[in-house]
Amino acid sequence: MFASRRLSKELTKMQGQLPLGITLVSADNFETWFVDIQVIDPNPLYANETYRLKFMFSQNYPIEPPEVVFVKDDAHPIPWHPHIYTNGIICLDLLDRSGWSPVHNVESVCVSLQSMLTSNTKKERPPGDDNFVRYNRQRPRDLNFVFHDNQV
Repeated sequence: MFASRRLSKELTKMQGQLPLGITLVSADNFETWFVDIQVIDPNPLYANETYRLKFMFSQNYPIEPPEVVFVKDDAHPIPWHPHIYTNGIICLDLLDRSGWSPVHNVESVCVSLQSMLTSNTKKERPPGDDNFVRYNRQRPRDLNFVFHDNQV
């Protein structure tokens, strides 16, 4: 019940004005939302691209972070980034239970991901991407990434 109240407030705010490059695509319920993001600051790696994020919320949101992944379809690729796997899973401490705080919200996650993409200089996948994508059976919220590279 707390999650639905919090998400209702976030949805009302997001239906108003969002930061440049963030678009709420759908929020038909309090379980799954889709948001598009674009890199606004000039970064040639991501010029003219729009990426779709899927947010999945548990009943413990905002105490627990949402599960957030990039999704691929005909109009939306998975961005090339050293912390984004080809299956859309994102290695970002903000999305990890140890790095999450209830003060964060959908908008702040989107802004953080925009910033992560804006500052990137390497169009590459994380080390071990093929094996991770092939063999990982855990949900993104159950993964424990080791955060060792704050330079990308």
